[in-house]
Amino acid sequence: MSYLDNIRTFLRVYDLGSMSAAARDQRVSPAVASSRIAQLEGHLGVRLFQRSTRSLKPTEQGRLFYGEAQKVIDAVDAAEAAVSRVTQAPRGSLFVAAPLGVGRRFIAPGVPAFKAQYPEIDVRLRLSDRKIDLTAEGLDVGLFLGQPEDSNLRIRKLADCPRVLCAAPDYVARRGNPRDGAALVADKHDCLNLRFPGAPEFRWTLETPDGPERFNVTGPFESDDGDVLTDWALSGHGIVMKPVFEVAHHLESGALVPVAKATPPQPVQLAFLYAHRRLQDPKARLFIDFMAERIADQLPR
Repeated sequence: MSYLDNIRTFLRVYDLGSMSAAARDQRVSPAVASSRIAQLEGHLGVRLFQRSTRSLKPTEQGRLFYGEAQKVIDAVDAAEAAVSRVTQAPRGSLFVAAPLGVGRRFIAPGVPAFKAQYPEIDVRLRLSDRKIDLTAEGLDVGLFLGQPEDSNLRIRKLADCPRVLCAAPDYVARRGNPRDGAALVADKHDCLNLRFPGAPEFRWTLETPDGPERFNVTGPFESDDGDVLTDWALSGHGIVMKPVFEVAHHLESGALVPVAKATPPQPVQLAFLYAHRRLQDPKARLFIDFMAERIADQLPR
C-alpha cells in the first residue's frame, strides 16, 4: 500500500475527526482506512491518535506530524497538477453535487459535452435538494444555490439570482393576492416549503421598506424536491418562492403570477463550492471553468 496513500488518509482522519468519515472521503472501507493508519504508525514508531469507542483524538506526535505531512501532500498535489496542465490529459472520477432543479437545468445537460472534451474524466453526479456536506461525503465540487454560510470551503460566484413569490391564477382567484409579507402571514396563505432532514423552521426573508425581514410562513404541503413544489403551485395548491430563472417560462405564459410584490424575496447566490486543495486537481478546475461558461450563457440577462 502506498506510503502517500497512508499519509493522505491520516490527514483526512485528522481533519474530519472520524475514521469512517475519512474512509468515505477517500472512497475506501473503514477497515482499509484503519489499516493505513496502523501501517503509518508502525513505520513512524509512534501513536498518531488516541482511540476510544466514542472519540478519536490526535496525540502530540500526531499534531506534530500533521503540519509537515500536509506540506508533503500539498507539494505532491501541486507537482501532479503542473504535469497535468502540460500534458492536458487529466483522468479519473470527479464527484459533483447539485440541487435537483439547477442540476437538471445547468449541470446534467453539460456532462456529455464535458465528457466529449475530456474523455478520461468520469463525472459522478449527485442531485439532491437536501443540504450536502462536501467534505464529509467525499465530494469534489458542489453547485450551490442559496445564502452562503460561514465555511472553510472556497466559493466561485456565478451570479446573484433574483427570486419571486408566485402562485397559479386559480389560487389567487380563490385566496386573493397578498400585497406583502405581513398579509401573507396574517391571511394564513398556503405556502409551499422545501423541507429536508435538519431543515430549520420555515422563514421567508423578504425585502421591506425597513430592510430585510423574516416572516414565519405555514402551509399544508412540503417536500424535499423543489420541482414538486413548482408542480403544486402550478396546480393551484399554494404560493412558492423560486429563483426567477426556474419559473420564467411559467410567468411568461401566465401559468404562474407574482404575489406579494411589495416585499420581494432576497436574491440568492449561485456558486460553485470546493475545498481549497480540490482546485489543485485539474479535473475540478476544468469542470468548474467549463460549467461556469455554460451557465453564464443560460442565465437570463
